[in-house]
Amino acid sequence: MPRVRDEPLKPASQGRRALRQRPQLGAELEAQRAQPPVDVDDRIGRFRELIERGDPAAMWVLEDEHGEIVGHAAVQESVAGVLTLGMAILPSARGRGGGRALLHAAQEHARSCGAHKISLEVWTDNGRAIALYATAGFEVEGLRRDHYRRRDGRLRSTLLMAWRADNAEITGGLSG
Repeated sequence: MPRVRDEPLKPASQGRRALRQRPQLGAELEAQRAQPPVDVDDRIGRFRELIERGDPAAMWVLEDEHGEIVGHAAVQESVAGVLTLGMAILPSARGRGGGRALLHAAQEHARSCGAHKISLEVWTDNGRAIALYATAGFEVEGLRRDHYRRRDGRLRSTLLMAWRADNAEITGGLSG
């Protein structure tokens, strides 16, 4: 089963290794056309900035049983008290509990840094991810219709989902 590193990445520790391996994940996601065209160098730069910025921004990596990075989750404060979540897992590593573990880490982080909400966007046709987020306590808050243009010119829509930290307990944690 994939595992999440216990602590968010720090610039002087795991950050270098994750950034070195990150292009592989970005290229894989691009090859799978999981999202619009990705500028891998720009993405690495944004991850580096996020790691160096620190609280409340944070990033976690998901490793497989061989220690290879197969996914990540990152949060950054978009407005006071609201963390925006971005998450990606390689197709070969999906369905083994890694997404749930990453969400749990982000929810724990939100509580520890005093954030009251985590928000995210998910493709409307990504039923597995929508179900995962729902079981972790996220609720649909809106729709961005035809908001993102794909390489082939088609427009894609996303659902806006959010989790509120004032829930009685974190739902969908590692045991759920």
